[in-house]
Amino acid sequence: MIISIGGAQGSGKSTLARQLAERLGWPHYFMGGLRRETARKRGLSLAEYNKLGEADPQTDLEVDEFQRLLGETSDNFVIEGRTSWHFIPHSLKLFLDVSPEEGARRILNDLESRPEEVQKHFTLDDLKLILAERKASDELRYRKYFNIEVYDQKNYDFLINTTHLTIEETLEKVWEIIDKQLKA
Repeated sequence: MIISIGGAQGSGKSTLARQLAERLGWPHYFMGGLRRETARKRGLSLAEYNKLGEADPQTDLEVDEFQRLLGETSDNFVIEGRTSWHFIPHSLKLFLDVSPEEGARRILNDLESRPEEVQKHFTLDDLKLILAERKASDELRYRKYFNIEVYDQKNYDFLINTTHLTIEETLEKVWEIIDKQLKA
């Protein structure tokens, strides 16, 4: 079984994917991490790299080809990425949603817990604007290059709104879904 996790920013995708992979004893792949690392190697922020991607499809194609090949050659892993559902269509597709306010609050709390990685202090309003711009860039790129609506929940098998859930509650809800799939 391959489990792909997508969804809204700040919904808990990364934490869930890591914990789920650990619980299953499976590898975890994080496409956002690959994009951030590539941006860093080019001396760009993720926002700058995404903006570059609006004109240069190669910024997305590298990661997406990796996903496609991984889905064709491997099994029993958890993958987190906005387009994973599309490039690994036979995966169990989970979408985590969260209100924009709560998503921004979670990301801000995470950034504040890692001050060594943050060079600028963000307010909640700053972060909500940055996240809205990032979402718009994602939607533009994926529509332009793949003709897909990356945040359309109809593309997923299961939807979980995490706005009022802890990560532990989210993990248990997802575990119930996976357990049923594994026993089917």
